Amino acid sequence: MVSLRRARPDDAGWIAELMSGEDTEPFLSQRRAFDREAVLEEIERSERKPETFGRFVVEADGERAGVMGFEEQSGPNRIAHLGGLAVHPDFRGRRIADEGARILQRYLFEELGYHRLELACYGYNERAIKHAERAGFVREGVKRRAYLRHGEWQDAVLFGLLREDLEQ
Repeated sequence: MVSLRRARPDDAGWIAELMSGEDTEPFLSQRRAFDREAVLEEIERSERKPETFGRFVVEADGERAGVMGFEEQSGPNRIAHLGGLAVHPDFRGRRIADEGARILQRYLFEELGYHRLELACYGYNERAIKHAERAGFVREGVKRRAYLRHGEWQDAVLFGLLREDLEQ
């Protein structure tokens, strides 16, 4: 059973450890919070502004299995940007992130009233690309050589999901 809940302050150390792991960090945005204090700041922001920012813990059978989040990209256009997805190595390969993403999608569309969800991942992150497609996102394009990561320019693969995409 997969569930999603807002991250709490007592999750900060666990999240920071997961995000900064050598098999996780290379695939995440450089803007991501990687240390405990920065993660705590994001958790506090998620509590203060739950309609426009969220950091969530994905649980599998009551155990912390991963994290994901969103940030409002455009209030007037009801667009949210998703990011910060990381699954603990003990839980990978079980499609837990896919189910967590579907729960987050429904929450953002149905509870918070967003019209469009967007995400981007590095072109070399095949795992993230496959996850986005399994979770129903539509590949919309590539920002060529958009981000300097690991000393090289990397492409960003762009995905979008509209509320009506879930209804089909």
